[in-house]
Amino acid sequence: MNFARQDKQLARAAPTAPPPGDPAGPDPNPGTAAADAKPDRGHRRRRYAWIGTVASAILFLISLGVLYELVSTVTWAELRAAFTAATAEQISIAVMLVALSYLFLTCYDALALRQLRIKVPYRTTALASFTSYAVSFNLGFPLLTAGTIRYWIYSGKGLSPGRIAALTIVAGFTFWLGMGAVLGFSLVREAEPLSRLTSVSSHLNQGLGIAALGAVLGYLAWVTQKRRSVRVKGWRLELPGLGLSLSQMLVGAGDVCAAAGVLYVLLPAGHGVSFEAFVAIYVLAAMLGIASHAPGGLGVFEATVLLALSGLPRESVLGALLLFRVCYYLVPFVIALAALGAYEIAKRVRLTPREASEDEEEAAG
Repeated sequence: MNFARQDKQLARAAPTAPPPGDPAGPDPNPGTAAADAKPDRGHRRRRYAWIGTVASAILFLISLGVLYELVSTVTWAELRAAFTAATAEQISIAVMLVALSYLFLTCYDALALRQLRIKVPYRTTALASFTSYAVSFNLGFPLLTAGTIRYWIYSGKGLSPGRIAALTIVAGFTFWLGMGAVLGFSLVREAEPLSRLTSVSSHLNQGLGIAALGAVLGYLAWVTQKRRSVRVKGWRLELPGLGLSLSQMLVGAGDVCAAAGVLYVLLPAGHGVSFEAFVAIYVLAAMLGIASHAPGGLGVFEATVLLALSGLPRESVLGALLLFRVCYYLVPFVIALAALGAYEIAKRVRLTPREASEDEEEAAG
């Protein structure tokens, strides 16, 4: 990752100041934003910033304790047997669903680039999106890991750090719109089966589902009325309108359903859980995993699924979870590292002699 040479290339390129009407650019009225901000807002934010970190750590530790209690009665022999019990057909379908999920993930970046009115070849978008998600899922700290990879790839196409940050934010909206829509639909439609699985009142399930759908529909109505924007550290980001927001919701929902399908097909046969009910469990487990800030929700995700599916053989569910980790996290991670290595080699092969000498001088210095 030779960022020094990329920065020189960006410096020699045309100025990256956004044109009039650019949905991602410096706030045109920074003075107004500063005047509107309360003097002590930043101080209060810093004072309470530790609360989220402590809450995430507590959630992670509690989940580890629950996970330990759940698996303490499972022997290694039972776990090994459950892990290897998956048939070739199950693994084949799971691999196809993994590919479909990561294909949807590339659409996250594609839709964000469309909103930002930036033209980038799809092969570049697919590479940046796939590798950034595959790496950040495993290493955690997505703003750092995924942001570094996106900068490495997109900066070569002339995107400034500000636009790459805006892209990341718009892609995040895609994820949460899809999660909210799928969760709300599943909780409302499968309220009774979920109550039998989790011992939670069906009325509570329906209430949470209606609230989730209401939040999604409220956001869609909000961006439909007029152009909306948010400010991020001095940058003004115009949010997508109704048409693009609906596309984001469909893409996000497709990704969530495909990812949930990977684990669903790996569960032991005859479990009797409908896919709609399982999607709600998967989304809740994923949300808690995100809240814990653990890489891939490790420990938190497993504990939530095991609790929700407590009526199934514990060793079989745990084996399916481990195989899911291999299929959805480990294999794409290895492929992403290989793809990044191939990208760097191909980029160096295309360097002109002058660029190559500059690169060698920078490495020597």
